[in-house]
Amino acid sequence: MSRRTSAKRNRRTGTVHNPAKTSPSFLRRATLAASLLVLIVGIGPGLAQAQQQEKSTPMSQIQRLNRAPVNKEILRVQLPRPTIAKLPNGLTLILIEDHKLPTVNFTLWITPGQMGDPADLPGLAAFTADMLREGTARRSSTQIAAEADSLGATLNANAAFGESYTAINASGLIGDADKILDLMSDIVLRPAFAPDELALYKRREEAALEQRLANPTFLAFQAMNRALYVEGPLSVTAPSKESVEKVTPADLKRFHDQHYVPANALFGAIGDFHTDDMRALLAKQFGSWTGTAEAPLGPPKMAPAPAAKITLVDRPGSVQTFLLAADRTIPRSNPDFYALEVMNQVLGGGPQSRLFLDLREEHSFTYGAYSGVSASAFTGDWDATASVRTPVTDGSMDRFTFEFKQIRDEAVPASELDDARRAIVAGFALSLERPAQLLNNVLQIQHLGLPADYWDKYPDRIAAVDAAQVQAAAKKYIDLAHLQWVAVGDGKQIRDVMAKYGSVSVIDAEGKPQN
Repeated sequence: MSRRTSAKRNRRTGTVHNPAKTSPSFLRRATLAASLLVLIVGIGPGLAQAQQQEKSTPMSQIQRLNRAPVNKEILRVQLPRPTIAKLPNGLTLILIEDHKLPTVNFTLWITPGQMGDPADLPGLAAFTADMLREGTARRSSTQIAAEADSLGATLNANAAFGESYTAINASGLIGDADKILDLMSDIVLRPAFAPDELALYKRREEAALEQRLANPTFLAFQAMNRALYVEGPLSVTAPSKESVEKVTPADLKRFHDQHYVPANALFGAIGDFHTDDMRALLAKQFGSWTGTAEAPLGPPKMAPAPAAKITLVDRPGSVQTFLLAADRTIPRSNPDFYALEVMNQVLGGGPQSRLFLDLREEHSFTYGAYSGVSASAFTGDWDATASVRTPVTDGSMDRFTFEFKQIRDEAVPASELDDARRAIVAGFALSLERPAQLLNNVLQIQHLGLPADYWDKYPDRIAAVDAAQVQAAAKKYIDLAHLQWVAVGDGKQIRDVMAKYGSVSVIDAEGKPQN
């Protein structure tokens, strides 16, 4: 589950992700909906009372009245078991029948995604995915767009930075499944990578890069990934200007020919179909796909975790400071992940969390302060963020560090722990209403090598996390000796402030050292 994957602009990269793609953690995206459910069923009944009190009310005086009725039963779920099969060419099919609506969702995950980018051409996986819709051997880019529109279908592709797969997604009415799959298979199997289309794409991407360099959130995460991971694919959050300029159709074709092969792929379908019919339809559209299978992708090489430090991204004249703290964590398969999620929910998982109540409700430093946790096939990270007024940068840093130390040093009270666990389960329950999310859950099981009943047992395992495990997760994964800080703001006004909290390195928007 991930807060980093929605149909809006990605908070790390400044790029738009497609609505069906999901990376290994979806909680932040469900935060507001989950919080509403919290209020309705009484998961966090004290929150409404807290919001009615004056913003100057100390957190110690915020009352959790617990008057709303609460169902103490833990959610029991059993996700539909997919039919898993392989075509003769090695393509793995994951098929789930869902007859509630006359629709269908398709998603194709192809490894290794951005993890396969050459060191001298960051963004190649993203360029390749983005260019799939820009023309094939059979259709122009205009024809592809017109056909998708005429069917009322979605069709998109992306290779997100930090992910180990490229995602191609399509959806529409079940009666149009054959036509949708014909479009989908055409862009996957026969992309043209025409020079004129690439030239147009480069101009768009260069403009997007300029826009991102004016976005404090992007600047913060760009600097943070470099600080956290130092080098390698995980340190990269966006293509460089140089890679956009130098990429050629031959580069795209070489990446496509090497990695876009059926044995590297998982194809998922969920919708109003019969399994045998869909398997035959997929064999018709993708059975001719060929290519040599690659060895499984190993973990990327990572430098040792760096010592704690502060990176200041200087934006002269900025009236706000974007604060970001982060640390490396674990792969999704690590059993510590459940405790890490609960710890994160307590600390910054939504408007009922400590960071939000402290920095916004009690001190009015910001419109919102949050934290999030993600994990993928190889590693993950935890981060906390807030955009604050420049004059309260010092006070905000003080409150962040206070909350980090408190959750490490003190056991979470039982009522607060119970609220956090129920909020996570509520968010999970809401996500099950979306067929695309159900499908992605099953794809995650296959892609990450998780047990088949992983999601069935997920609510019970979240509910079983106790205060000692939360505190242990905080001590282990909010590692103050290695915690990285990034502040994006006016260096003249905040450099001395940030120096109170550690050694400061100043860089400009392009990452060039300024001191």
